Amino acid sequence: MNVSPKEIMDFVSENDVKFIRLTFCDMQGNLKNIAIMPSELPRALSKGILVDAASFSNCYQDLLLVPDISTLSVLPWRPKSGRVVRFFCNLRNLDGSRYAGGMRGMLQEYIQQLAEKEYFCELGTKSEFYLFDCDDEGKPTKIPHDHAGYLDVAPLDKCENARREICLSLEEMGMRPQKSCHKYGPGQNEIDFKCSEPVTAADNMVHYKTVVKTIAAQNGLYASFMPKPLNGTYGSALTIIISVRHKGKNIFEQENHKLPEEGAAFVAGILEHMPEMTVFLNPITNSYTRLRHRGAPNQIHWSMENRLPMIRIHDTDGEPARIDIRSTDCTCNPYLTFRLLLAAGIDGIQKKKFLSDSLCLNGEEKTFSSLPANLRCAYELAKNHPFIQQNLPEEIRSNFWKNVERQLALYDAAEDKALFEEQQYFLSE
Repeated sequence: MNVSPKEIMDFVSENDVKFIRLTFCDMQGNLKNIAIMPSELPRALSKGILVDAASFSNCYQDLLLVPDISTLSVLPWRPKSGRVVRFFCNLRNLDGSRYAGGMRGMLQEYIQQLAEKEYFCELGTKSEFYLFDCDDEGKPTKIPHDHAGYLDVAPLDKCENARREICLSLEEMGMRPQKSCHKYGPGQNEIDFKCSEPVTAADNMVHYKTVVKTIAAQNGLYASFMPKPLNGTYGSALTIIISVRHKGKNIFEQENHKLPEEGAAFVAGILEHMPEMTVFLNPITNSYTRLRHRGAPNQIHWSMENRLPMIRIHDTDGEPARIDIRSTDCTCNPYLTFRLLLAAGIDGIQKKKFLSDSLCLNGEEKTFSSLPANLRCAYELAKNHPFIQQNLPEEIRSNFWKNVERQLALYDAAEDKALFEEQQYFLSE
């Protein structure tokens, strides 16, 4: 949305806006916010709103939340009279300079650097989640809302109404849902988004989870993005779609049924750096329970035809040529995840990496390298890795490692690991 501060103020006045949510993302990828009254909006737009950063980072100082006015959106589930709107915000130091631990600002800065080299990227997501019934007191249970399967319809698909409301709310907010369906597990759903520029795609992913949970609650349900909430059935993935143009040309568009060298190098770069990136793409202990079961890719491979590889290359269905990253889950922080995936691909291009056929999943019996087996292994791989140090500021790394170390300490101390994960990741989402 290309608007001026005056147009924002006029919109607030003319549309009976009573509350303004200034939102941002914490290290775990969760949406946080401060609500201000319309009278405070001029100060927010010109100087920012003070926030105590100690609760979401290692930064024991005050920071400023500065709204990005292009992200104005009306919350459709709030009353039409006395409306509520939200902005995504960037974190700044008190002198107005960019806060080094600000993940959204970091991604914006990197995308600008790519644009200066004439690389233009778009990302989309396919996000899976479960809908569970609530008990008589409104507390979540682990009883799936239905027992439908892949692409089933009503009456087997009892999630249909909630899914429709979610998509309509997303569309009303300008978040571009593309399609939705029932997935393989009981009560499991998927909503796909059209590709957007990376910062918008990350914003959408963060707010999307809140929209899903809000609409589910309004329907007496509980939505969970936990990677593996149920034993014996499918886990929930986040598929990340990446399309890249360099000097106007799509680098994944095949030439004579062959992937161009630049596109191949981009894929090779991601495959090479996937082990050290995994702690960011799969950042909780439960992530690795999912990666061990039911078609979740826990090995490092690619394909143009097979549907099961870690990276799938598409250039056949009338859509812009693109790649799908299939190992990620919804507990990731999208600003960090998108930054690292793009940086890994660009590193592959800069170093002219070769995409080996030995890593192609094509039906032959092959041995592939595996992802880290658990969160501790993933953490130890990444902690001092040069690629991570080069691509994430120290402030962000320090905050992220602190969160992972806390998780690992609690998990190791827990006598009942399954109960720990339920309390930490299911009930506290």
